[in-house]
Amino acid sequence: MLDLTYTAPTPKVIAGAKHDWELVIGMEIHAQVSSNAKLFSGASTSFGAEPNSNVAFVDAAMPGMLPVINEFCVEQAVRTGLGLKAQINLFSAFDRKNYFYPDLPQGYQISQLYHPIVGEGEVLVEMAPGVARLVRIERIHLEQDAGKSIHDMDPAMSFVDLNRTGVALMEIVSRPDIRGPEEAAAYVGKLRQILRYLGTCDGNMQNGNLRADVNVSVCRPGQYEKYQATQDFSHLGTRCEIKNMNSMRFIQLAIDYEARRQIAILEDGGKVDQETRLYDPDKNETRSMRSKEEAFDYRYFPCPDLLPLEIEQAWVDDIAARMPELPDAKKARFMGDFGLTDYDANVLTADLESSSFFEAVAQGRDGKIAANWVINELFGRLNKEGRVISESPLSAAQLGGMLDLLAKGEITGKMAKDLFEILWTEGGDPAEQAAKHGMKAVTDTGEIERALDALIAANPEQVEKAKVNAKLAGWFTGQVLKATGGKANPAVVNAMVAQKLGL
Repeated sequence: MLDLTYTAPTPKVIAGAKHDWELVIGMEIHAQVSSNAKLFSGASTSFGAEPNSNVAFVDAAMPGMLPVINEFCVEQAVRTGLGLKAQINLFSAFDRKNYFYPDLPQGYQISQLYHPIVGEGEVLVEMAPGVARLVRIERIHLEQDAGKSIHDMDPAMSFVDLNRTGVALMEIVSRPDIRGPEEAAAYVGKLRQILRYLGTCDGNMQNGNLRADVNVSVCRPGQYEKYQATQDFSHLGTRCEIKNMNSMRFIQLAIDYEARRQIAILEDGGKVDQETRLYDPDKNETRSMRSKEEAFDYRYFPCPDLLPLEIEQAWVDDIAARMPELPDAKKARFMGDFGLTDYDANVLTADLESSSFFEAVAQGRDGKIAANWVINELFGRLNKEGRVISESPLSAAQLGGMLDLLAKGEITGKMAKDLFEILWTEGGDPAEQAAKHGMKAVTDTGEIERALDALIAANPEQVEKAKVNAKLAGWFTGQVLKATGGKANPAVVNAMVAQKLGL
């Protein structure tokens, strides 16, 4: 387990306000379920298809078409719940959420209001090394996505693409436990990381596969503690919801702006209206979209086309038995097994592909050295070229083979960097490439000693300086390396210098 200290969050302080105010934030994350088919039809969920090409009759609300539940989507929701240490409800049911919009052909969305498939859980958000926040999950429910209305293709008409209609979503609803913009972004990032590890959502925010509705309110100091004691939301102030946020940076900017807007209204003696708002990144402001609906506004009622969903505990247990290692557990193992720092372990477990690559390189080798090469050399080069780990020209086996040559003293650190470049551009076997390019460390101590003796004899003043200040002995090491064309082992040279100079 990670050694973490749980601390009470420090509420965000808004500079320039007349009084002290605290932020209270809750989030509803809409995560598209990773599935080849939609929630209630067999239509494809592939992104980027021709408009209205991934649409089954039930998605288009053709008369007489009935929804059929996709079992795999249910499994993915259960897997997500288990990954968030949440209660899995063996009984759940679907409801109709009624509203009318051009990209919702049925005139209602099939969702889960009264009986969600997943109950209370938690997300551990690390804010600094060893310091964590606990964000409680209220529920996760399954629902179908709506389509997409396009308003900028024609000055007089709007277009509708139903490809996304009926795609399975998990709505992950948090408690109002988040107290500032940075915590909100960190929470979304941690949740995204967990979902990607689980394989239940690809987390692609650019494509809209993960988006957040952010509920923001402000209250005076002490009110949040009253809410915790009574669970009375009136202590937290009137909340406004910022819809469809798909950027960590924009989430932070939108929260900061909205908090300042609400504080300005309250300090002028006004009243904050509960409403849904949109964030405009170009103007860095939120604007009103519509008054905030409550559940009764949608006229929810049980979906007559779907029986209640009843699952067996044995099925849930089978899913639990096949759960992957999650980020926190992997980070703790990397720190324990490979002696990594908190920072290095965080970097290497940021995504599943990076952690798998590192583990393949580090297996049977010095973990710290492997981490240094993966983070500094490999990740640095990938970032420079705008590539992701799956596009690396250098495989884990090649990098590991190169580190083996370095560990055995067959190549020096300088040679290793040159060999890294060759493997990156030309590929091939590390040992064969090293031999082909004449990379072989000088292991003959006699040759090293002769070069060092010549230097000592020719530089008596430098010898005396080094005896007074041992740090100056590095000059001799550098000169020997230069004389041997960088092929001598620096550690061997250092030891011999110290011996010859009596340091």
